[in-house]
Formats: sequence, C-alpha cells, structure tokens
Amino acid sequence: MRLSRLFSQTLREAPAEAETSGYQLLLRAGYIRPLGAGIFSYLPLARRAMNKIESIMREEMDAIGAQEMTMPIVQPAEIWKEMEHRVPVGWEIGRFKDKADRDMALAMMYEAVATDLARREIRSYRQLPQVVYHIQTKWRDDLRPRAGLIGAREFTSLDSYSFDADQAGLDRHYEAHYRAYFRIFERCGLPVIAVAADAGAMGGTMGHEYMYLTPIGEDTVLLCDACGYKASRQVARFRKSAAAATEPPLPMQKVATPGATTIEALAAFLNISRSKTAKAVFMAAEPVGPLPAGAQPIRLGAREFFVFAVVRGDMEVNETKLAHAVKAKSIRPATVDEIRAIGAEPGYGSPVGVHGAYVVVDDIIPDSPNLVAGANEAGYHLLNVTYGRDYRAALVCDIAAAREGDACPECGAALRASRGVEVGNLFKLGMRYSEAMSATFLDKEGKARPLLMGWYGISVGRLLACIAEEHHDAYGLKWPAVVAPYHVHLVSLRSADGSAEQIAAQVYDALWAAGIETLWDDRDERPGVKFNDADLIGLPARVTVSERALKAGGVEVKRRGAHESRLVAVDPDLPAIVREVVWGASP
Repeated sequence: MRLSRLFSQTLREAPAEAETSGYQLLLRAGYIRPLGAGIFSYLPLARRAMNKIESIMREEMDAIGAQEMTMPIVQPAEIWKEMEHRVPVGWEIGRFKDKADRDMALAMMYEAVATDLARREIRSYRQLPQVVYHIQTKWRDDLRPRAGLIGAREFTSLDSYSFDADQAGLDRHYEAHYRAYFRIFERCGLPVIAVAADAGAMGGTMGHEYMYLTPIGEDTVLLCDACGYKASRQVARFRKSAAAATEPPLPMQKVATPGATTIEALAAFLNISRSKTAKAVFMAAEPVGPLPAGAQPIRLGAREFFVFAVVRGDMEVNETKLAHAVKAKSIRPATVDEIRAIGAEPGYGSPVGVHGAYVVVDDIIPDSPNLVAGANEAGYHLLNVTYGRDYRAALVCDIAAAREGDACPECGAALRASRGVEVGNLFKLGMRYSEAMSATFLDKEGKARPLLMGWYGISVGRLLACIAEEHHDAYGLKWPAVVAPYHVHLVSLRSADGSAEQIAAQVYDALWAAGIETLWDDRDERPGVKFNDADLIGLPARVTVSERALKAGGVEVKRRGAHESRLVAVDPDLPAIVREVVWGASP
C-alpha cells in the first residue's frame, strides 16, 4: 500500500476528548474515527490489525476443537423474555420494533441465541460435547462510554460456548479456554492476569476475568504479593478481625447524638473507633425469581423488596456481593420515603425495631457485640447493640468490600489494589440458561437433562486499544509484529536524479514478494514529516531510501524505537535482513 493512496490521514493533535495515550495515538495515526459517543469507524490500518487479532483468535479456538459460526446481531425480543425472571437483562440492551410491530433487540450478548440453537440441534448425549464460537458485533447502550475503544458501545467480540453432559466436561472446556485465551493475549503482546470474577448478569458457578493492569482502568483488582491471591473487587474476600468477640454484651442504651448522621461524625462525637459502630445501608432490590422467603414487596404490587444491609462502621458494603446474597437482578438505593416506611430514619437507622425489611448482615457482625447503631430517631443512637439479642437477620454472609491494606483471605498478608481493564471473561454458566429455555438432551437412560454451558469472551476492539496503551512511546505507536497492520514502513526521500524513488519501488516489490507487508510513504513531503508519521503509525521497522544512503552503499533499516539504523545493501539478502529486524528471529 502506498501512503499517498491510504484512505486515512494523520493528525498533528488529538481531539480534546481523547483522555488516554493509546486512544489519542489511534486517532492521530488514522486508525479510528468517532462517529458518536462510543461509536467508531475502524479505518484501513485498524481493520488490518484487527484482522490479525481475529486470525490469532481463530487459530487458538480451532486448536481446542471449537467450530466457528455466526449468530445474528438483530434478535427477536421474545428470546430474552424466556429468561427475564432467571437472567437479568438491563437497560444496556438496544430495543426497537420492526415494521410488523414486533419487539426486537440489538445483540448485547448471544447466550439466548446460542441456547436456542443448542435446544434445536442437540438431542442426545451422543452429540456431546460441543464447542462453537463466533466473532461478531455487539451493542451495549452505556450512558458513559470512555477511553475510546475500551468503552465503546458498539464493538466486536469473540464469543465461545461449550455444551456438555456433565460437570467434568464443563470443567475440561473451561480449562481449555482458560489456557487458549492466555495464548491469545500472549501472542498479541498484551500482559494480563486472570482474577476471580463476579458472574454478574451471566450467572453461573465460576468466573474469571483477564485483566490488563493499567492506571487508566476503571476496574479494581486486589492482589496478594505474598501468596498470589487475585480477585476483582466485586468478589474479593479478606480476613476480618473480630477483636471484640470476647466482650460480654452490655445493656442497650439510647443516647443523644445531634448531627451525627455519618459514621465519621458519630465516631468523633462519641470518641470511639469506627469499628465499634454499625453502618446501615438501605437498598431496594428486584429479585431474579420470586421474592426471597421472608421478604415483602416494598409497596403494593411492586416486584422490589427492601434490603437492610449492615456492616461494621470501618467497612463498606459491596453491592455486588449484596445483590448475589439476596438473588437480585438489580439493586438501587432506597428513597427517604421507602426508608421511613419500614420504621427507620436516614442517618440514624438500625435493624432494631424495623418492620418489612429483609435484613442482611456481614458475617463479622455476630462476632462484634456492643456496637453503636442508629435508634431510628433523628438525633439519637443506641449503645451496645448486639446481634442475636437485639435483632436478627434473614441472611448472615460476606457483604463487605475488600480494600487495599486488608488482610489476604489465604495468607493474611496485606492486599494491594491495582487498576485494570477487563479484556476477557470466562464463566461456567451451568444450567442457568438451559433450564430457563428448556435446552435438554437425552442421557444414556433416555432421561431429559439440561445442558451444562460455559461462555468465554474477548472484545477485539478493547484488545486492540489495550495493545496501543501498552505499546507506545512519546512519538507514537509501537505495534508487535504479529498484530501490526503492516510490517515495514518504507520511506523514500526525494533525490535529484530520481534514483531513490526507483530503488524504493524495487525494494517495495521485493519485500512484498518475500511476504513482508509494506506501507510505502511515497508522498511529496519533507523528511521530518515522513519520519514523524512513521513513528506515529508505529510499524515494527522502517526502511529509508535516500540519495545519501544509496551513495553510502544501501538503504537504512531501523527497528521502531531503536536509536541507530543499519545500512543494508539492496541485494537479494535485503528481505531476509528486514525480516530479522521486524521479527527478531523467526516469526
């Protein structure tokens, strides 16, 4: 490809809204262009890079026996309605009506379609196991897209689905994908770690996220450098200390605490540690299925129920853990009116004496007697509130959020928090989708049983964006050769007799003939402009044909980012030498 014919052009400055280095460089180098918030056009350079990423994905998926297919982006809404009480589908889904006034949806995910295909195609255990995948477009109507392709609303994703007759088969496919996905990231030049993950809307029994650790990430992971424990903040556990567990319960006492509406203000007013207080969190939850036993609708005819969560005052509620504990598909803060309707008071709430609330306490609370909790009356708190004597909960479980410095649940060492970008996921879906959609097979005894499913995904555009974040310098992008849109940036500089242009054409043809993909900057531009654009576009190697180099006996070959170039004769050995510069040893 000649640069003079390339569809895109480079920019001297990135748009002001481009907040990360990789996003800025992808824009400036002419790889992508925004059309709207979170919506992008992938220009020829990006498309070539993405084609290579997708080829790596196909090779690794084929290697584990997966079969490629394609599922439709536009889906009838009925297929999701089959699972609406089992699998939460949020506002991110794109909805519209077709000309026959039928409800339709843009694919946010493909689990329902894959399950529908499986129930149509799989009849017997003899057809199992099966693994299918596709690389297809998704749409998620995120209100706050950010960081370019990392937060795109429309994106392309590798989605793989496994179908098994038993848990052992699902475990094998999960492990095969776990390793294959690591190989994909490694081949693409992106360092990642796998952390325990929240299944979220996917459901299931087990999940991992592949995290690219970077300060620009919106996700938080908790890491233990001592034993290797790794988990996303949504599911991270930590070792809790119950120093007061041996205290005998003291009589409950009501005290005036004017203006102490926060844990910090309360602890300062009473001159106590925050760990001696109980924090109340009021939420309204919509269940995935029926209301939990003991829960009451938040108001007449409502699907939501009131959740009263309690953690120790030195901790925070982890809403993800809380939602899973109460089996909610959505959870939100309760309103002031809803709080008062159960007999509680905002800023002064506790479970003591409330009614109509589904009470959930963190598992450290039963071992923490004599806490200060709200009196459910403005300006007053209760001293020495003790779980079991003064109130009880519907659930006692871990609902506290892990933070940096907390003790590792495995070895007790201090946890370290790091920011990261989620670039891939694995989930054991189990029977959640197959039961909801009656996707069954006949076992050896002729009995119908639900399929066991797994889902495994990687966003292609997000992966491209993270490679750009990882591989760049102050001058531009620095693509790994395996995903670079071209291998070589050929620069020809004007010569008085036109010999440089002629030699450049010969070099261009020779490199392509040797299988070395070459982008030739044949424009009538100053050398500085050409060299700057070469660094900005970021191909692995640059070959410069100039009158000066030709007089010295060859052309200049330089790896992107290297300080010195190498003079190489224009002879049959040139492509082999260039290949070594591009790939190092062998590709």
